[in-house]
Parts: sequence; C-alpha cells; structure tokens
Amino acid sequence: MSVSRPSALRRPPYAVPVGACAAVLLLTACGNTSGTAAPKDPAVRAGATATAGVAGPPAERARRRAAQAPHAPVVRPREIPALGPKTRAEIPASSKQVFVVTGDGYDSSLSTAVLYARDNPALGWLPVTTRWPAHNALNGWTDEHWEGDLRSPVGVYGLTYAGGLFDPPETAFPYDRNPAFVVSGEGFDGEPLEGSFDYVVAIDYNRTPGVTPLDHERPLGQERGGGIWIHVDHGGPTQGCISLPLDRMRELLSTLDPAKKPVVVMGDAEALER
Repeated sequence: MSVSRPSALRRPPYAVPVGACAAVLLLTACGNTSGTAAPKDPAVRAGATATAGVAGPPAERARRRAAQAPHAPVVRPREIPALGPKTRAEIPASSKQVFVVTGDGYDSSLSTAVLYARDNPALGWLPVTTRWPAHNALNGWTDEHWEGDLRSPVGVYGLTYAGGLFDPPETAFPYDRNPAFVVSGEGFDGEPLEGSFDYVVAIDYNRTPGVTPLDHERPLGQERGGGIWIHVDHGGPTQGCISLPLDRMRELLSTLDPAKKPVVVMGDAEALER
C-alpha cells in the first residue's frame, strides 16, 4: 500500500527553479523575453548603459582609450645654457638675438662667444654659431666699470650700431664706414693694434643707442668709461672691449639683424650664472 506525500512537501506545478528565475529576469531586463521585440532604433541600443565586459558607446570607448594612453612629453622652450635667473631676466622680451660672451674667470682676459637666436618661441634659444675664441679686458671683469680700470663691464647691453674702416660684409645692421676707425701702437703683449677697428660693433654701455660708435657722449659721465666695442682681435687683452678673429667678426656683422633687437650678454662665467 503506497503512502502519499504530505501536500506541504509537494512542488507547485508553476514553480520555477531559482536559477531559471535569474535567467528569466535577465532576459526580461535585456528586452529579449518571448513576445517583446528589441528596440529597432540603433541609437536607442547605443544609448544603453554598458555592463561589465560589454563595450560602451563609441564616445565612451574613445574617452577610455585616451585616459589609458601615455601622455605626450611636455616640450619646454630651450634656455641659453649657463645663464642664471638674474641674467636671463635682464634679457629684453623683445630680443630674438643674444650674443653671449663668457669669460674664463673674474681676472682672466680670455673668453668664448656664441650667438643665439629665438626665431620660434616654442623651441626657445638655439645657437646660430659655433663657440668662438675671444679676448676681453686685461684685468678681467667688473660689475661697476670705471675709466682706466682695464676691466670689461658685466651685464646685458644693446647692440644698435656698427662701423669700421672698410666696407662691411652684406649686413642689415646700421654701419658707419669712416676713416676715423684707425688705431696704432702695441697691445699689452707687444702685439700690433693696427687693423683692430677694421670692423666694430658698439656695445651700448654708457653711450647713446642707435648712433655711430664714434660718438663720444657718455650719459653716466666720462669717469664711468665708454667706447666699449666688439672689434677685430689683435692677439691679446683689450682695455675693456671684446675682440674676435677677423672672420668671426665679419660673420657676426652679416648675421646680426636690427629687427631682432640683438643684445650682448657678457661677463665671467660665475657672474653670468647668477
């Protein structure tokens, strides 16, 4: 004789297993249950929120790729090497050519010189020339130049006018060809000075900018010296000027551009690093 199960233990005919309920709910949420059509508009489907493992809309995917991509390096404009913040701050913002004369030491008469240009602000300062040998004053450099101290003045000065005994190389720079650019005698090492002023560029220390280098006006007074030029090297120290080999002097004249507001930055290496 069989014994029937208690009614409380019977599975109702409409009961659905728990796993199946989850499947039904998932199908319902996705809009794919029997008798319900999926949205036909692709834009509607694209607007649905992406679930884990499912690609989102194109804009969202692009945003994620951009966030994961490595950032491009930041390119900073190049600065002129070996110049400190104080020296750099003295260079006018309008200047696009800088002639840097760096002395070997405070008491040395030996220097080197490089011309830099800033034609593209995004790239910054780039060298236009190689490093040239140069001479400065016999006793070296000073932050406060006085007549007869035989030191070259440290600082940043304009370059606005040139001149010389001979016709210049092709140049856009204002140039005064004048027979007064003559010199004779001997330098401190016994070398002949003749030809030193064949080509000169006036340094705007204690002078009126934009006039011939032969102008004798001294705005700071005669006692503060003057007549500080870049001129042809005679093979030894100067009284206060900067001197370059003849070919380099011609190259400088042909490269300087008054439209670029050129300046000279000059001093011993330690002073320029300030």
